[in-house]
Amino acid sequence: MIPIDTLWDLLSEHQNEPFYTVKKLPFSYIIKGGELFVDRRTKSITKATFQQALDRIAENPDKVIGPKSLNVFGAPYIWALLKAFEIV
Repeated sequence: MIPIDTLWDLLSEHQNEPFYTVKKLPFSYIIKGGELFVDRRTKSITKATFQQALDRIAENPDKVIGPKSLNVFGAPYIWALLKAFEIV
């Protein structure tokens, strides 16, 4: 599994690019410190939340098959980004 700092660096490199959720909703994001701000939401998704998602995937890779199974805040966006970068 990708280390969180490596993932955060990757995410930082792709700010303002278009991405799509599973439901084909377009979004982009910016990063400020340890927070990722999606243009479709007002509340940020923290770096710690991404770590929780990575931990859940590592613990049960066969059971984490989509955003809902991540069971973390901002799962549709986290899942979309992890899919886009071929982490899941």
